[in-house]
Amino acid sequence: MLPNTRIALAISGGLDSVVMLDAVCKARLLDRAEQAKQTKSKNTPPEITVFHIHHGLQKQADEWLVFCEQLAQKYKVAFDFRLLHIPKNGNVEAQARAGRYEALAELCAEHGIEDLLLAHHQNDQAETVLLQLMRGAGVAGLAGMPQQRHLKVNGKINGNAVDSMNAISLWRPLLNLSRAELEAYAKAHQLKWIEDPSNQDPRYRRNAIRKTILPKLIQIQPEVVANLARSASHLGDAQKLLDRLALLDGKSIFKGMAPKGMTPKGMALKLSPLLKLAQQDPTAANNLLRYWLKLNDLAMPSQERLDSWWQDLKTVKADARLEWLHDEASIRLWRGILQVVQASEPNPIGQWIFKSIPARSKQLGLPANWINEAQSQGRITSKARQGSEKIQIGPQSPRKTLKNLFQEADVPPWERQAPLLYIDDQLIAVAGVGVSFPQLVATGKRVLPHWSVNK
Repeated sequence: MLPNTRIALAISGGLDSVVMLDAVCKARLLDRAEQAKQTKSKNTPPEITVFHIHHGLQKQADEWLVFCEQLAQKYKVAFDFRLLHIPKNGNVEAQARAGRYEALAELCAEHGIEDLLLAHHQNDQAETVLLQLMRGAGVAGLAGMPQQRHLKVNGKINGNAVDSMNAISLWRPLLNLSRAELEAYAKAHQLKWIEDPSNQDPRYRRNAIRKTILPKLIQIQPEVVANLARSASHLGDAQKLLDRLALLDGKSIFKGMAPKGMTPKGMALKLSPLLKLAQQDPTAANNLLRYWLKLNDLAMPSQERLDSWWQDLKTVKADARLEWLHDEASIRLWRGILQVVQASEPNPIGQWIFKSIPARSKQLGLPANWINEAQSQGRITSKARQGSEKIQIGPQSPRKTLKNLFQEADVPPWERQAPLLYIDDQLIAVAGVGVSFPQLVATGKRVLPHWSVNK
């Protein structure tokens, strides 16, 4: 049975994706037939959308786009595509792969797709394991491609911000089937597909493995493809145990553990207990650090880079700051806390909005009439920090500089460029800090200012 959701299939036009499309559409027809027999059933077959990524790396790419669109028409499913512009220098394979996933994520976000099916099969998995072996990968890399994982959406789609919390689920339904089995299915159902000539180019490492290394290994061990895929599955299980160990080791290291049953995504690391673990068990400390990076959706560092980080952490002074740039993010040490800071706009564009306070609430607020009058007369402005600004945010506290307030609240230096709200030339509120106490009242219609980042 197919999931009762909207799903999408990533289709290249090759053998594997054509087989997947045919099988999924036939399964949908069977679901419909079963539903017709059970008229009381509330389950409905999923809507299917086909996505195609036009890489533009081959002369025939336009023809493949037309072929995939005609396939969608044949199976009576929706179709959309993306055109990528990939520079032909550097690691073209890696750039194409990264661009493809990014484009697929954007398409899923636009079409409201939560489940995306990919056509990777058992031979692809075997090739991936061999590639990772050649790179000297660890357990996570040698586990190859999982049958299911989440794909995070970043950035903006058509100018609108995308919520990365709504991750897309990637599924690989063909991962346990060999290419030979897919060919047999295609011939039995008289399917037509296209062949990418770049798959014959031995300059690409995966093609060299596919055309040269794997055939020789098959001569030695006919079951090598299935065996490599099975090893990847075993290593995937081992990685799950390593992740569980990292959670146990991190109980005293993660800064504020996540609620029970949830992973500490985005959590910071306390340096002192982390260094203690590294001294007692360096392997466990490496495992914890890698797990933390994975939780923050960062690539695994090389062993050389990891060793360099440990050297920095062991020699840095207690009150010193430290920063590493890794995988388009910044890993920073401040006040004994190690945290990941994702790249973002230095001064995000936003606006101050005023939220009404319920009449019966005892919460203090700014007089609504005063704010309305100031707004109508254009006396409200938003400014960036210049330095030396002061504000009183409590009944008994004196006016303090924003620098002191940020320090007291343990706000890291890179988060201190907060927008300031002024009425006339008087500082009224600081985003993330508070509202000027002398202007607050306890009665009458009241509002509180909130900084809202534009999406």
